Amino acid sequence: MEKQLNSSMSDDHDTGYKLLFAHPEMVRDLLIGYVPGEWIAGADFATLERINASYVSETLKQRHDDIVWRVRLNDRWLWVYLVLEFQSEPDPWMALRMLVYVGLLAQDLVKRGDLADDKLPPILPLVLYNGLPQWNAARNVDDLFAPSPRANGEVSTEAALSAGYILHEAEDGAGGLNLLRLLILKFLSTRNSHELLSV
Repeated sequence: MEKQLNSSMSDDHDTGYKLLFAHPEMVRDLLIGYVPGEWIAGADFATLERINASYVSETLKQRHDDIVWRVRLNDRWLWVYLVLEFQSEPDPWMALRMLVYVGLLAQDLVKRGDLADDKLPPILPLVLYNGLPQWNAARNVDDLFAPSPRANGEVSTEAALSAGYILHEAEDGAGGLNLLRLLILKFLSTRNSHELLSV
């Protein structure tokens, strides 16, 4: 019974987050406020566009819950893959999961021919984690592998992809408010109830 109740609460939490991040303003504020790097200044947030994220993995399990947006960054598209992680503790294999999710998105882009000069567009993986413990799991895929030999005898742990940014909901921001609350308060201050439901 308790397990069913926790599952129901998690589903409600999940749905609420997805409704919020269906709004471009929330995604814009998330990127500007919490993703480091000067590159963000080159993003044209007027071009933010939500993309249908429905992929079938190798196990034939369909992934249609993740949130994918794209935005013009200088002269090209940047794809933002947002995963909402509703777990009480960090997932030690999150970096590997993100590698798989981003790979599915990349495969879809190849099938659709959504390329630039025959190359894949940049993809930014973001994980919004709401557990209480600080994130202490690997952020990079290469940290999950034992060293492999190189031709010259050295060892390498290099892998193709990092897990991107782990954004911890519980981290305090301005005024002691956590990341998500800051985003929601800013967003709600500019919207009425009808607009919130029109997604």
